[in-house]
Formats: sequence, C-alpha cells, structure tokens
Amino acid sequence: MAIRWEIKEKANAEAIKKLSQELNDLNETLTNILLQRGITNLEEAKTFFRPDLTNTHHPFLMKDMDKAVERLDDAIKNNEKILIFGDYDVDGTTSVALVYSYLSNYYPNMGYYIPDRYSEGYGISYQGIDFAAENNYQLIIALDCGIKAIDKVNYANQKGVDFIICDHHQPGDEIPNAVAVLDPKRIDCDYPYKELSGCGVGFKLMQAWSIKNKKDNHLLLSYLDLLAISICADIVPITDENRVFVHFGLKEINENPRAGIKAMIDVAGLKKELTVMDVVFTIAPRINAAGRLETGNKAVELLIAPTTELAEIAGKSINILNTDRKDIDKLITQEALQLIEEDAFFQEKITTVVFKNDWHKGVIGIVASRLIETHYRPTVVLTESNGKATGSARSVKDFDLYQAIDACSDLLEQFGGHKYAAGLTLKLENIEAFSERFNEVVRQQIKPEMLIPQISIDDELMLHEINQKFVRVLNQFAPFGPGNMKPVFVSHLVFCEENIYTVGDNHLKMTVFQENNPSKKFACIGFNLGNFVNQLAPGVPFSIAYTIEENTWNNSTTIQLNIKDIRLED
Repeated sequence: MAIRWEIKEKANAEAIKKLSQELNDLNETLTNILLQRGITNLEEAKTFFRPDLTNTHHPFLMKDMDKAVERLDDAIKNNEKILIFGDYDVDGTTSVALVYSYLSNYYPNMGYYIPDRYSEGYGISYQGIDFAAENNYQLIIALDCGIKAIDKVNYANQKGVDFIICDHHQPGDEIPNAVAVLDPKRIDCDYPYKELSGCGVGFKLMQAWSIKNKKDNHLLLSYLDLLAISICADIVPITDENRVFVHFGLKEINENPRAGIKAMIDVAGLKKELTVMDVVFTIAPRINAAGRLETGNKAVELLIAPTTELAEIAGKSINILNTDRKDIDKLITQEALQLIEEDAFFQEKITTVVFKNDWHKGVIGIVASRLIETHYRPTVVLTESNGKATGSARSVKDFDLYQAIDACSDLLEQFGGHKYAAGLTLKLENIEAFSERFNEVVRQQIKPEMLIPQISIDDELMLHEINQKFVRVLNQFAPFGPGNMKPVFVSHLVFCEENIYTVGDNHLKMTVFQENNPSKKFACIGFNLGNFVNQLAPGVPFSIAYTIEENTWNNSTTIQLNIKDIRLED
C-alpha cells in the first residue's frame, strides 16, 4: 500500500532562532518541533517539559458540577445506596474503578454495575435501571455513557432513581433530564478543555466533591494511574490537562502500581518503564478482553483488587481471555477479508461495510481497525445481536466518521461515538440501505488524499545531529499520543551496510549512514518492511522516515531508528 509523506511546514526562521536561544541554544530541529506544537516562549516550554498538577482546570467550571456535588452530598448524608454505572470498555471500567474505589474510602453504601455487552448493549440500560430500583439504589452515577440516554433517564425518574451523568461523547440535540449532566462537549458548558476521557469527567466529579468536603488531595491523586490508562486507551488527545494526568499517572504505574495493574504487567512480562504505547498495546487489551468475551465486571474486580493474591488470580483469568480474544479476532478478520475479495463491486466503493451474523460482537471493533490496515477507508463491521445488526466503525486520518454516520441516522436504531470510532445498531433489513447511504455520504465528504495512508513528518534531520543529548531532550517531549505524537523525521541520501536482513514476521533490520559522515551509523528496525530487503543494497541511496528510540539489550542502551517507510532515490 502506497503511503503519502506529508512534511509539516517549518516554523519561521527568526522564531526558531529566538526560542532556541531562550532554551539555552536548543537544537534548532527540536525547537522547530516545539513551535509547530504551539510552544512559542520559555514559559510555555517550561509548562510543556515540566507537567504540573497546578496546570489543570478547576472542576467547578464544568456545567452542572455544583448540582452533581450537592446531590452526591445529599445521598451520603441520607445514607442512600449509590450505584456506580459504567461502560464495559477500558474507559468505562477504569471510570467505575476510580469513582467506586475513591468514594469507598469515605462512604460504604455503594455498588457498581457494568452492563452486559450482549444482553444489554452499550451504555445505560433498562436492565441496569431495573436492577437499581429493585435493590433500592436511589442514585446512579453513570460514567463514560448516558449523554444520549433521554428515554432511559426518564424511565429511571419514574422509578425514583436519580442520575448524575459523567460523559465525554458528543451530545445530541436534547440533554437527558438527569439531576446533573457533566460533559465538557455540551454547547452550554464553559469548561475550558473539551477532550477529557469519560474517566476524566468522573475524576473531575471526585475532585469537586473533595474540594467541597475538604478531603486530602493526595489520596485522590493516587488514582491517576486509572485515569492515565483511560486516556491512553480511549485515544483522546494527550494535550492540556490530559498530558498532566498521563504524566503523573504513568509515574504512579511505574513507581507504585496498584495490585491489579501490577498483575497485568507481570502476566504480560513487561520488565521496563511503561510508556503510553505499553498501556495501549499491553494493558488496555487485557482490560478490554473481559468485557469483549465475558463481563466488564471482571475488569473492575481486577482494578479494585485489595490484595496481590486476588489481583494475580484475576490477572491470569483476564490474560487467558485476552489470548482467546486474539484468536477470535484473527479468524474474523480473515473471514471479513474473504467477504471483501468476493464483493464484485468493492473497488467502486470508498467505504468498507461487512456483515456476518455469527461474528463475535466483542471483537468487531478490533476487526474494523485490522481491515483499515489492508483497505484504507472508513470501515463498519456488523454482526447480529438480539435480532438486530450491531457494529463498530473506525475511520481514517482526518475524516469525521461520526458526522457521516449521523447523516444515516434515520436508518439506525441508535449510534454514538467520536470522530474516529463509533458504535451503531440497526435493523437487519436496513443493512444494505445503510451500506449504500454511508458510502455515498463518505464519497461526498471525504477528500481523495484522505484515502491514502499518511506519514506526518515533523522535520528533516541529518543523521550526524542525533546524539545522546538530542535523544535526552526528545524523550522529554513525552508522553506521546494524539495531539503530541512522537516526532517523525526524514533523512535523505541514506545508505545501508551489507548486513541487511529480516527478522520475525517480515521486519527489516539494517545499519544506515550518510555520505557526509559515514562513521555516524545507526541500527534500524522497520516493522513489516521486510519487502525492502531485496530493493536495498550498499551504494543504493534512499530516504527514510523514522522515529528515534533507545534500545536496551543485555544491559546496554543504544540509539535505534524505527523506520516507518522507505523511498528509493530517483
């Protein structure tokens, strides 16, 4: 698959020189990247490089926060039963674990509830409300869901069950009639940062309640590990206060992990300092596996486990589920690719919509992401559940999937999500009509270049510029993620040494240099780039797009280039 290289526009030369001088003659390539990311002076650089918890927003700036805290205080004062309700994915289960665990330090009369993916579906459910009413819960705190639950909140009101909604998804035209609806994306909410995770909104509620009741802030901050996991897993921007939360949350994970997180680290065999990528690709899938294959309650049990022994039991169980999940999503991906191959009209479409009634509902979101790796276009994967078609959608870079699905809303029973990921339910007889409408809507809205995978390159770099000091400063740009991705560099007229080969599953290994400084050599790894092994040879010039990392082996750490793509020179 061809990949488009997009090199970002370089910052103004005078601005680079000025900021470089302010930062003790910082390398101008690194200075340029700071300016590209909106950091223009010394104070902003200090805030960026030295995350501080004082650089977060006051929780009472959020619409309805005063109402939420007042209702929570009333519930505690009157000894009401409180039900902590959350979605079954990582954001939802970490939200429940955080709010339930933290409040349990002060108030015991609580329970938690994760809806079943298969019998109840996404978000607030009638079954969950019935459970609350039948068990005398008078207040539900809904986390990472609820912003569109108009009818269900009305149903709860009729049963005498109040709701505090903590969500971060895009609201509809109507806000639920709950006691309080906390969502920074509400058009009438003046909260200055709109990109919190669902767990982030729950954390803000706990923060506001703690301020009102003069609780020790140190205890609440010990739950930033759970918040960091939610931010990383839900792919929300790691900017503004999210960056601060992830910085300190990773610190908590690496220095003082709670029993459940330690159990996952151990079963995964991680023996290094964890980064955002480790959370995304190692911790998050294990938490998700519980809700995908069995019940999200297992994930909450792991995250709130009070002892190492209980955490180890839960961790091993979830690890087995994650292994099973890998086998299932691999099989379904193969079946989906086969359906695409058999579709005579597929090449005429600019979307992928596939359906099979017996696919496992818990993994179709992963399958959608896998299909995009092969066929780069907005993708919807559907299966049958409770007599309806239910599915997950994933998008390509820069395309607003949510808006495209919204344009098909008359064909849907329900839907929700973000710009890049969404869930939807529709009648089986509407699948074909939805597929055609979705394809036409995307055709009208998408730009042709969005259908070509893109590498966004921050700046050109000469290999001789790379040294330990450069890497040390580069590492301080972390935590990396959406809104602050790991810098990608390009170097031209690069040559490789003779020892070029593949390892593992088609991964390229080689050593490169440039003619202007042939003694400055760097080992490279190119994941899934093994096909280049027959195109490259000593004396053949090429260009590389890459990130810079440190590779530790046998207690020795060296600088390594992680190649993202290669272009032969004309």
